[in-house]
Amino acid sequence: MHKAAENFKRTPFYLIFILLFLKLVLLRYFFFKEIAWDRLTTDGLALLVLLCLLELLVSARMKGPAYWIFNLIFSLMLFSSTLYNEHFGSVPTYTALLELKQVLQIRASVQSTIQPAHYLFILDVVVMAVIWAINRVRGKRVSGRKPVWKIGIALTAIICLVISGRYIQLSGSIENEMVQAENLGFLDYQVAAAIKASQENREIASGNLKETVAQINKLEATYPYASKAAAAKPAYFGAAKGKNLIIVQLEAFQNFPIHLKVNNQELTPVLNKLVNECFYFPHFFQQIGQGNTSDAEFMSNTSIYPTGSIAMSTGYGDRKLPSLPRLLEQQNYTADTFHVNDVGFWDRIKLYPALNFDHYYDKPYYNNDHFNDFGASDEELYRVGVEKLSALQKQNKPFYAQFVTVSSHFPFKVPDNRKKITVPSSMQGKQLGDYLTAINYTDYALGTLIDRLKANGMWDNTVLVAYGDHFGLQPNENDPAMVSAALGITYNEHVSRFNIPLLIHIPGETKGKIVNQVGGQLDIMPTVANLMGISLKDKGFTAFGHDLLNIDRNVFGMRYYLPTGSFFNNDILFIPGQGFDDGTAVSLTTLKPVKDIARYRKDYDYVMGLMKLSDQYVKQLPKRAP
Repeated sequence: MHKAAENFKRTPFYLIFILLFLKLVLLRYFFFKEIAWDRLTTDGLALLVLLCLLELLVSARMKGPAYWIFNLIFSLMLFSSTLYNEHFGSVPTYTALLELKQVLQIRASVQSTIQPAHYLFILDVVVMAVIWAINRVRGKRVSGRKPVWKIGIALTAIICLVISGRYIQLSGSIENEMVQAENLGFLDYQVAAAIKASQENREIASGNLKETVAQINKLEATYPYASKAAAAKPAYFGAAKGKNLIIVQLEAFQNFPIHLKVNNQELTPVLNKLVNECFYFPHFFQQIGQGNTSDAEFMSNTSIYPTGSIAMSTGYGDRKLPSLPRLLEQQNYTADTFHVNDVGFWDRIKLYPALNFDHYYDKPYYNNDHFNDFGASDEELYRVGVEKLSALQKQNKPFYAQFVTVSSHFPFKVPDNRKKITVPSSMQGKQLGDYLTAINYTDYALGTLIDRLKANGMWDNTVLVAYGDHFGLQPNENDPAMVSAALGITYNEHVSRFNIPLLIHIPGETKGKIVNQVGGQLDIMPTVANLMGISLKDKGFTAFGHDLLNIDRNVFGMRYYLPTGSFFNNDILFIPGQGFDDGTAVSLTTLKPVKDIARYRKDYDYVMGLMKLSDQYVKQLPKRAP
């Protein structure tokens, strides 16, 4: 008994295991808002494997520092993973490490998600550092271990590894990442993600692009996007042929503010007026992946699903991506993109050449009016943009311009001298009030773009497309019931949150048309191509979205912020459980739960198959010359 007690005292192994195990329990609470006690075994087994390896590989003299460093790294990993989950609503995998360089660019956003309880992950590290320092001063050393201890540790590692492997194997059929992570625990989930990625890569390597395209066409032929026989000429085909094209991506812009008033003030007067003169798609939804805003840019130009496991700019910026700029290049268009941030943010320096933009105008091109952490305001973005586009107009060069706004970026802080509305006192100092103020400014700035285009004689020859890149209101600070009561609307936690606007204005059109067809960001490019007189079919272009002006049924997947297997169709938003059978659905019209989901099984299988083929397709695209 005395010997066992001495062993416990003389090694940090047991202490570190208890500390880190408790932190994994805390992580479960932050991730899943509850602790499934019957699933903690997986956390303990995976942690034991790591600690046993550390115990075997590190010399007795270095064990103190080694365990302290391991605790520090592990604790910071759990801390950052919790912040990631708070901000993105997903369980991060090892691939998220590739995006760590983005953190400094959005430090205000990250800081806004930190809660005091999150510091529990690193509280003990400080205490441990003090204890270690005291022991060093006293000259204490940990003695070597007898061989029997080493053998016991090795056997423990092997047993834990085998059992963990079995858990991972049994969870392989679960597509829902959150459910899989809850079943496996954070550590084993990383292993499962790596195994899945490896298997997918091997499958893709065994195929080729031509075969994949044939499979895509075969699968898409099974879904009746249009119930009526296709017309010889699609509706509105070439309605804007030869016109200039501007696509504006509105940061964190949800659909509900359109036509909404607060204190008798219109939140979006510019867009409200535009709705009366353009195609307006009120049932339009985000589909972004890990790359967030940059993934929205990727989709609107390619009509390819984000893989969900990595920002498309980071993972596939080395490809020659089939894109809208490439299609318009064939009609002698110049394609330029404008963003007030550094082009290295989200690896846009790789994405823009991959999409075939001719020029990008990033941070150095704008006067920094210190609007927010990104620097220049949307007004400055549009000032520079119109200046560059006016030069192209003088050369009689048709252009495609992409504008990526940031003034309504989280945490939605607008300088007092730039605010255009005053929200009710009940909203002031709250995220909802800040968000509405930021959205109002973004709408105002868009009006300055339109005014500049008119002043420079370009408005009557330019198609304007505006859409939201993703939701804005963070769910942890904006309970749906609270938002509904504050604004006098029905706000659903998923449907309303992911509902973003899409508006398309065509020169000469003075009467607006509301298009009630449900759509997603994959559908932007095919819809715009049709208006510009480009037949994707004739070009042999593989698009995973569809022209929203020429279909009357639609189905599309979403696998970030919602688990893989989630999809929208004309009727519902579906969210899977472990699979389809234990999933849930909500009506897009009534926002009420839908109990009879059996009839949507084919949609689920179709979307799962199409997203898998989209991943194969983008991974098999040829790499471009450096």
